[in-house]
Amino acid sequence: MDPARKTSLIFGLFFAGTFVFSIPALFFYDPVLHDAGYILGGGFDTRISTGALFEILLAICNIATAIVLFPVVKRVKEAVALGYVASRIVESVIILAGVISLMSIVTLRTSFAPGGDSNALTMAGRSLLAFHDWTFLLGPQFCAGFGNGLLLGYLMYRSGLVPRRMALLGLIGGPLAFAGGVLVLFDALKPMSAGLFALTVLEIVWELSITIYTIVKGFRQSPVVDGYIQARALTEE
Repeated sequence: MDPARKTSLIFGLFFAGTFVFSIPALFFYDPVLHDAGYILGGGFDTRISTGALFEILLAICNIATAIVLFPVVKRVKEAVALGYVASRIVESVIILAGVISLMSIVTLRTSFAPGGDSNALTMAGRSLLAFHDWTFLLGPQFCAGFGNGLLLGYLMYRSGLVPRRMALLGLIGGPLAFAGGVLVLFDALKPMSAGLFALTVLEIVWELSITIYTIVKGFRQSPVVDGYIQARALTEE
């Protein structure tokens, strides 16, 4: 397996990991997200901890996609490639901040003693949950729209590593997803609404398509790939 094919496969697998670990996390978080009295239930909740583990793995995959790709796409425009790495790191930090907020609810639930101030505890839980809701918007919505959509789409379009028509999905879908986040920020759209999904669906299609393409076919032949292979060969000599 040549270096470019190996890199594309690793990139695609890490990108697949972002889907594998993000979707189940919502299932595991369901009790804390939708039960107003969850924090008063008492006891440690392994289900929430499992969701937290999934999101930690999601954060690792997020950063890995950018780091693995950087040696290749820096030959297109290094500043944009660094911007993609930075965007993925910021997204992951925001995701982990949301994890901390939910695990804090579990800690408060565990330490709640009968006869304690349930109103104060409920208010603390709602505050932490509101914090998590905003991390969900600021992380996956804004950072993915800007990073995976606009920046990655630009790098892929300029490099020709994937079909340019495919890369256009990111160049168009990324700004639309970002705009959807702005509309939620100003209360013009509701989180998880049909309108927000309509603005985000093209970005989702782009991320799925590049994941499948890089795993199944790998990068297309281009001067960027040739330069990367030559540089790897010189390094190994």
